[in-house]
Formats: sequence, C-alpha cells, structure tokens
Amino acid sequence: MIHPYIGLWVTADGHIRHELLPDGRYVEARGTREAAYTGRYEVTGDHIDYRDDTGFTADGDFVDGVLHHAGMVLRRA
Repeated sequence: MIHPYIGLWVTADGHIRHELLPDGRYVEARGTREAAYTGRYEVTGDHIDYRDDTGFTADGDFVDGVLHHAGMVLRRA
C-alpha cells in the first residue's frame, strides 16, 4: 500500500517543493535549485521526520491535509 502522504507538496508561492518518494527518500527543491536538499523521511501517524544526506534533521506535521514544516505551509500539488 502506498502511503497517502507520498507525492509533491509545495508552498503557496511554489518556491519550496518537497517530493516524498515511495522508497522513504525525499527531494526538496528551492526556487530553481531542483535538488537543494535530499535525504530520508519517516512518517509516524501525522508526524514526519526528515534527515538530509548531510545529517541535518527537521520535522513537521500533517494537519487537515496540509504539511506544516519549519514555519512553512505546504499543500499537495
């Protein structure tokens, strides 16, 4: 079964884009930088933990179909 949060999430201005891949990896694009950050993610319930390939960690929460992450609001594209 494919997790319901897999897919592309974007900020309202389209500047930040998180693609959550089915294999537990993500790609974050920022502006014209298509792979600004890459790494792994894990979803537990409605909470997401990120660990980028440099070791940096971050997290977020899905609330009513919206991803809240590091002060940003991302919606499914």
